[in-house]
Amino acid sequence: MMKQRKVPLRKCTGCQEMKDKRELIRIVRNDAGEFSLDRTGKKPGRGAYICPNTECLAKAQKSKGLERSFKAPVPKDVYEALLAQLEGEENHA
Repeated sequence: MMKQRKVPLRKCTGCQEMKDKRELIRIVRNDAGEFSLDRTGKKPGRGAYICPNTECLAKAQKSKGLERSFKAPVPKDVYEALLAQLEGEENHA
């Protein structure tokens, strides 16, 4: 009999809903304070999660959800990179 694996859940910083970790995009802040998008979920550093849609990104930006998660200001270009990536994915779907 196969053992059922527990699926890790994470909270979206935009909509505040708990979702499967693999459904979300991870934003990472490393020790040097640099932000990057983490598709693999394995990059070292502090991570925050967001749903892969533009509405959640807008909510996270408005409520400063990412800033709270990282306890630091998030540069505007991080939001722009996220938005570009999300819009690219929505066009492919």
